[in-house]
Amino acid sequence: MDTGEEHLSPGKTVPGTPDTTQEAHTTGRGAFRVPVVDISPWTGAGTEAGTDDRRERVAREVDTAAREVGFIQVTGHGIDSRTWDGLADALDAFFLRDLELKKKVATPPEINRGYSPPKSERLSLSLGVESADGMNDFFEAFNIGVQASDFPDLHLPEADYPANVWPQETDGGMAVFRENLERWFSEAQRVARTLTDIFEVALEVPRGTLAELTDHSIDVLRTINYALEPGQAVELDGELNGMGEHTDYGIVTVLWADRVEGLQVLGEDGGWHDVMPDPGALLVNLGDVTARLTNDRWKSTLHRVKPPVVDGTIRRRRSAAFFHDGNVDAVVGPLPGTVDEDRPARYRPMTVGEHVARKLAGSRALELNDTDTMSEAQRVLASKR
Repeated sequence: MDTGEEHLSPGKTVPGTPDTTQEAHTTGRGAFRVPVVDISPWTGAGTEAGTDDRRERVAREVDTAAREVGFIQVTGHGIDSRTWDGLADALDAFFLRDLELKKKVATPPEINRGYSPPKSERLSLSLGVESADGMNDFFEAFNIGVQASDFPDLHLPEADYPANVWPQETDGGMAVFRENLERWFSEAQRVARTLTDIFEVALEVPRGTLAELTDHSIDVLRTINYALEPGQAVELDGELNGMGEHTDYGIVTVLWADRVEGLQVLGEDGGWHDVMPDPGALLVNLGDVTARLTNDRWKSTLHRVKPPVVDGTIRRRRSAAFFHDGNVDAVVGPLPGTVDEDRPARYRPMTVGEHVARKLAGSRALELNDTDTMSEAQRVLASKR
């Protein structure tokens, strides 16, 4: 289906594209920069062999980006064009269907699976902050994730690893909808696990330190659509709140996104800066669990989505966020070397499951979350909303 948006499969040459292993990408206002890191020495997707020196260089680039920005553009991820384009097809096959069909796979707020209709969530509440306009967010979403049945010997809680809920329709693109999403899930999971390997080198911790926290990780793929029903318009006093201000909850997020404006990151200058991926690049951002593990050496970056509104209607924007959150029972505290007399521990130990549950209760159940959110909430309230 032609949506009028440009798609470029990874690995294709873009005329005029800089050498992304050497230069950072500049987006938005001022000098806000989202670094580009080629991880092919770790994935084997490039033409050069993945020597120890090249892998070490990648780790150092990731460390710099994680300390200074908290967002990274990743190339050399090794996801092929069939998987890339199949994800886009899946998003169109599902989200362009009638609302009543999509609602057949809606779930209660406490089940982080299936369909979430527009204006049913409010992400800013996960930070303990009311939305700027007092309204719920304008996105719709469909979630799949790791299930308790995937680890039958571990007896994991189904509340944290619920069963997936799939549409039953098989007409048109829905015939391969599940296949396309599951293939992307597998590849995004591979990229996320590769990134945690890189993190161990960047943080100079023993190999396996993060792997021990993620061998039955709460992994979720959230596909997202920002649009209004055909013919529907919206009157606004200010900007549309596509998705409210928030941080991600886990270790790392691997994001596929349309090259359409909307995603904004809060910079150290207190301003919100537009971020758009380069063709074929994935956006990667760090979550709260990583901030806790590193005692804030690495940033869990505040971000939001303000999709463009033209003539009273939203310019359609799609994304797919893969959340690699960590094991439900993993107790998260500062890693060795991150706490000393000058840098006392900033967070009390907490399990991944407890932290994620509090955050989801904010965004999905619309309950104001006030656990370890004060500093982020103050930054949001001080920014231009």
